[in-house]
Amino acid sequence: MTDRRIVFVVFEGFQPLDLTGPHEVFHSAGAYACEVVATRAGPVRSVSGLVMHAAHGVTDLDPAGTDTLVVVGGQGVDRAREDEALVAWIAAAGAGARRVASVCSGVFLLAAAGLLDGRRVTTHWAREEQLAREHPEVRVDCDPIFVRDGRVWTSAGVTAGMDLALALVEDDLGRDVAHEVARRLVLFLRRPGGQSQFSVALWSRQPSTDPVRAAVTAIHSDPGARHDIAGLAAHAGLSPRHLQRRFTAELGAPPAAYVERVRVEAAQRALTDGDEPVEAIARRYGFATAETLRRTFHRRLGVAPSDYRARFRSATGPLADPAEEGRSA
Repeated sequence: MTDRRIVFVVFEGFQPLDLTGPHEVFHSAGAYACEVVATRAGPVRSVSGLVMHAAHGVTDLDPAGTDTLVVVGGQGVDRAREDEALVAWIAAAGAGARRVASVCSGVFLLAAAGLLDGRRVTTHWAREEQLAREHPEVRVDCDPIFVRDGRVWTSAGVTAGMDLALALVEDDLGRDVAHEVARRLVLFLRRPGGQSQFSVALWSRQPSTDPVRAAVTAIHSDPGARHDIAGLAAHAGLSPRHLQRRFTAELGAPPAAYVERVRVEAAQRALTDGDEPVEAIARRYGFATAETLRRTFHRRLGVAPSDYRARFRSATGPLADPAEEGRSA
């Protein structure tokens, strides 16, 4: 099996798991030669204080011959993108690479290198507004955990880099190899790229007053209940108009949108955790019909419920209990 050259770009203040997670995935696949480059060869300190050794600096590593360029993220990325030598090396390597990828805020370095013009990309949700503001030439979508646009792959924060690396391995070597890597590393194979990087708790702010908290508790306690504005207002002890205003102000979303989000996530769990028919799941979680659930899934996740179940369940198989995996965004 021919080695493929994976080159990781790091910098002072990088996020260590953005490097070590994908690096382990590629190494475990047994078909890749992994190298690490920084502005200068030698020790590079991560944001958490962990120091790693970059075997190469940009002056001694030829950017030609890079199969896949992976730029990691971290708090130091803003300073790193001011490093003209590093950005120029990324631009040269990326121009000739078969694939270009970023983890988390590493996307800012790819953008600085001019590799993302017109592309759809993602990054950590906390950096969404900054990326869209500073790089209007890219199309920012921070809902998925990773996005592929042609030869450019971008991912959300931290553990999403491992999902991205598994997807790259599967793209190169097939599902069986990626499945074995996931089993060895006790990972999901694989969370679909279209899976949202937001759980409800991350997507919304927390309620700050008891009336809105009562409405939120009612929604989560029974996602499939009616939950119209009048019913939620009764839980909150407020008028419907007052609740609508307070709920939106405190949580950043109106009640109807919040209810839909909770129902979608409940349906996602049901689809991946059991064999209940889609029609039954739709009724149980307040969608009334399978067609309504299908339209909502397409709008929010970009896939049909049956496709979500097939992709997510067949990928994870017996690898791990979903309760055991943490969701770092």
